[in-house]
Amino acid sequence: MISDIGRIGWTVVFAVLIVFTIPWFLWGDGRVVYGLPVWLWWHIGWMVVVSLVFRTFANRAWGIGIEEGA
Repeated sequence: MISDIGRIGWTVVFAVLIVFTIPWFLWGDGRVVYGLPVWLWWHIGWMVVVSLVFRTFANRAWGIGIEEGA
């Protein structure tokens, strides 16, 4: 069972993940690093971060918001 603070914390974490999913601040940036555009590196790195956060969520807080018992 997770506390209310944990529920709020996970909500904030997922809100931040959603906000930074699309790198608005890199639009129109033509820089290239190791042959790929910077925005693509952002996407690759972000997918790694999101997968690690989801793994942690699945191990620690899976089932938030699902009612237990009647």
